[in-house]
Amino acid sequence: MLAFLAVVRAGGFREAARSAGASASSLSEAVRRLETRLGVRLLNRTTRSVAPTEVGARLAERLAPALGEVEAALDIVNLYRDRPAGTLRLNVPANVSRTVFAPILVPFLTTYPDIRVEVVVEDGFVDLIAAGCDAGIRYDERLAQDMIALPIGPRTQRLLTAASPSYLAARGTPEHPRDLLAHACMRGQFSGGATPAWEFEREGEIVFVDPPGPLQVRQGAAFDLAVQAAVGGLGIVHLFEDWLQPHIDSGALVPILQDWCQTFSGPFLYYPGRKHLPSPLRAFVDFVRSRAG
Repeated sequence: MLAFLAVVRAGGFREAARSAGASASSLSEAVRRLETRLGVRLLNRTTRSVAPTEVGARLAERLAPALGEVEAALDIVNLYRDRPAGTLRLNVPANVSRTVFAPILVPFLTTYPDIRVEVVVEDGFVDLIAAGCDAGIRYDERLAQDMIALPIGPRTQRLLTAASPSYLAARGTPEHPRDLLAHACMRGQFSGGATPAWEFEREGEIVFVDPPGPLQVRQGAAFDLAVQAAVGGLGIVHLFEDWLQPHIDSGALVPILQDWCQTFSGPFLYYPGRKHLPSPLRAFVDFVRSRAG
């Protein structure tokens, strides 16, 4: 059952094998035995993809919380250890993994060397239980309902707009957000395909602009490409301040429209509210709280 659930979550045997630390052939054999025992096909397999059948999808939906409870029960053993041990699975957005989570991860793993952290980088809404994760990090407008939320990282963040000195020397410096309509801009795109407008705010006035540009990237690590394009003088970038700050400090980028920078609340660590938390998650929650204090 664990092998079957791992394959469904990963979308394939090879991907599941990497995360489970097992061979793809052993997972395939385990799923085959389960299908033989149940007398139904659980997975549709082709040379290019693996997907659950209708009955397989329903079984996976019911198995996820049940096996989660089994893991929580077995985790009671950790109460008798000198140090917390086990695996902590976290689901985080790309920008948070880079600017907020990375500075926390090293000291946490140094403090708890017996804990192994698995990080899934994903920007959309996530069902933590179905995804097999213990906790996630999201901003307040994307927090799942019925979850415990704990502030993590800076309590306020800003979106910053910047361009290279060479670009601004050649094209001029925008003085108002609407001036961006006459400039080349590096645009970001949601995983679903939508391209969000850039939002600016000053003294209660909110302005949305949808500027043109030569480059469009999907949200996540691809933002590095947009930043490098801006550093190379291709156009203007609009991104988290923490992401752009090293390039601003080096002089490769110059901030613009600073009076219009939008400020918003920082991210939250969120997790299901239950009496017994797995010891790796409990250790991480306590660690985050200690840093906040």
